[in-house]
Amino acid sequence: MKIVELQKGNEFLEEGIEVFWNVWGTEDNYKFYEDCILHSAETSGDLPRFYVAVDNGNIIGTFAILRNDINSRQDLCPWLACLFVDKEYRGQEIGAKLLEHGLSEAAKKGYKKLYLTTDLENYYEKYGWEHNGVAYGPSGGHLKIYQKSTGI
Repeated sequence: MKIVELQKGNEFLEEGIEVFWNVWGTEDNYKFYEDCILHSAETSGDLPRFYVAVDNGNIIGTFAILRNDINSRQDLCPWLACLFVDKEYRGQEIGAKLLEHGLSEAAKKGYKKLYLTTDLENYYEKYGWEHNGVAYGPSGGHLKIYQKSTGI
């Protein structure tokens, strides 16, 4: 398995957009994902960034590092989002590898912590992520915030 950042001209860019949208989107928001990823693939800024895990030429997982994960905690940055591992590859610690890669990438960009929101129970704690309150979404609901040091 290798982890690939989606960049302009990258062989996985178009397929990566499709995978992110299929996993995280709805029938009405393809353009949202396409626009986000295409612009991140061309920016010289450090964020946002979208990544795919590839095994034998197939995308088997995703994650992103974003300025904000569409929540109320605009004071926290960056956010790990869109963590996904294909069902056939679960149970092989691929999610853990993607989390570690995200922390490493955030550290390279100079960030001391990485944040995420989730409704999962007892997943991120296994990998040393600490619960740090809640964030509210635009629909009024809330999710748990987790944080982890990038090691710098």
